[in-house]
Amino acid sequence: MDFPRILVLGATGRIGSILRRVWPAGQGLWQARPGRPVPGAAADWLWLDPLADAAALAGAAGRAQAILCLAGVTPTTIEAAGSGAAMADNVALAQAAVRAGAAAGVPVLLASSAAVYGAQAGLLSEATAPAPVSDYGRAKAGMERRAAGLAAELGVAVTALRIGNVAGADAILGRWQEGFQLDRFADGRTPRRSYIGPATLARVLAALCARAVARGDLPELLNIAAPGTVEMGALLDAAGLAWAARPAPDSAIPEVALDVTALCGLVALDPAAGRAENLVAEWRDMAQKPGS
Repeated sequence: MDFPRILVLGATGRIGSILRRVWPAGQGLWQARPGRPVPGAAADWLWLDPLADAAALAGAAGRAQAILCLAGVTPTTIEAAGSGAAMADNVALAQAAVRAGAAAGVPVLLASSAAVYGAQAGLLSEATAPAPVSDYGRAKAGMERRAAGLAAELGVAVTALRIGNVAGADAILGRWQEGFQLDRFADGRTPRRSYIGPATLARVLAALCARAVARGDLPELLNIAAPGTVEMGALLDAAGLAWAARPAPDSAIPEVALDVTALCGLVALDPAAGRAENLVAEWRDMAQKPGS
């Protein structure tokens, strides 16, 4: 399957950085806000504000075959001094992407999050009703709901991607420092999460975009992770990074396990891709690739 030209909104973020390192040159059309310094060839970049210039965004979408919206607001964004960002921007950015997709007649894939599931136990499928416990999770759940409504109104194909933890773009490998601590539960285990390696994520997103263009049969919701879960302690151990255990508070979530049956029906995934040693290997390999 040929890789289509993809307009990537929010291309300066962590996932955008991964895609720029892995995807072939010329396949991504990268969006950044005006005045934002970016690496690479200027011909592959667009400087526009999706919330302020709908016409420019629609024009950019017309140069691509699909839109991948990574643009959004996270707790880290909110904490950034003078960012002026608000969680409500997650809805506005998604709706801007949907409108641009409708104007250009191209499918739209929206980056959501496993945070929409909250603290629910068991294997979480796309049919599991959202039950977010954080402002971020609530914002993403609202984004999914509002984007789906607008997509139905405008007649454009939209898929919300509920992405699990990404090795290296997470709070464990990505933010490790000396004295790092992890919650340990009464059963002796550290938090278990669905993870995906950065290279695997890049390949999965490419394949999903290509399928959306060629076949148009993506579901409205799709979990994105490698099969299984990994303990955060095991991940740090595999990376050779020291950590100390602390008693898990009552608010800590022991496990977030994404059911990736639907994803595996669309994209071939290595059953071992979610093992700690393989996630660490992908993370280290990504760190050696040129780009930022």
